[in-house]
Amino acid sequence: MLRYLLLPLAWLYDAVTRLRNAAFDRGWLRMRRFDVPTIAVGNLSVGGTGKTPHTEMLLALLAPRWRTAMLSRGYGRCTRGFVSADAERTASEVGDEPWQMARKFPNVQVCVCEDRCAGIDRMLLGDVPPQVIVLDDAYQHRHVRAGRYILLTDYARRYTHDLLLPAGRLRESRRGARRADIIIVTKCPPDLTAEAFASICDELRPLPHQRVMASTLDYDRPRRLFDDTNETADTLPQGTHLLVVTGIARPKPLLDHLMAHGYATTAMTFADHHDFTTADLERMDSWLAAQNAPAAVMTTEKDAARFVAHIALLTPRLRQALWVQGIKPRLLFGKEEELHHIILQYVTENQRNG
Repeated sequence: MLRYLLLPLAWLYDAVTRLRNAAFDRGWLRMRRFDVPTIAVGNLSVGGTGKTPHTEMLLALLAPRWRTAMLSRGYGRCTRGFVSADAERTASEVGDEPWQMARKFPNVQVCVCEDRCAGIDRMLLGDVPPQVIVLDDAYQHRHVRAGRYILLTDYARRYTHDLLLPAGRLRESRRGARRADIIIVTKCPPDLTAEAFASICDELRPLPHQRVMASTLDYDRPRRLFDDTNETADTLPQGTHLLVVTGIARPKPLLDHLMAHGYATTAMTFADHHDFTTADLERMDSWLAAQNAPAAVMTTEKDAARFVAHIALLTPRLRQALWVQGIKPRLLFGKEEELHHIILQYVTENQRNG
């Protein structure tokens, strides 16, 4: 009923976003194309499609071959303007996801800037400018005309089944999918059948030039967040009761994975990008103190950045109990080679030296 009541506002939002997109398409608003290969990763919805792991997948592909940079808005940071996510910066200064990627890919230049055009200009003026730039969450940032657009949509909530804000979660109409070169349906079941995937492709109705792919999430072995806690065990025994602390859009796949691997779970969920307060940390520590059986606190790589930022507030018990569950996407139906070919060919053909 609430959705129906919000539909008039969604229609108004649709009119505004249509007008904005028309202004870019017709040249009334300026789009800049840069003299460096640029790849934009994003979605039509407000979150939960797996942008960070898919952006990391691109960085892992590109960084061994070219000087690679990643530019993000830096959602939730306390700073403004252009900031480089160097070793001295905290997650609160650059945002949790850029902070995470800067540490996972030390050979990648990770920067944040609200104005993507200004951010790219700053990076290209550096002493060693990047040879390829990945733009995180930039699908609606149309002032930059990227060379390739990768659109992500959640298998459980594809944009074809969603509504515009505020009645749904779409930032713009599903017509915006036409700008994509590659559409990846993320967080698919690992046993998704070829017939089911074909049905999804029919539903998305891609244009002739668009490639539709499907990905699932693979989970790494859990690791301790802090390796200086005087704890020697590097494996988390099955049967451990886990307090699963998440500040992400959709924690259910993680909870399902942990329960399927023999862990008892208690969820402590927060809004996406939530910055833990002292009271939050005290609740976690109190939960640990109340457990009689083996217990630990499990979090995601993105949320781990906020624990590190508040390390001075962690009790020894909470610090020793913190574990991180890493994830990485895996393309289904042998599409990884096709994706690599599309991306590598584009970057190779658009290098300044040819």
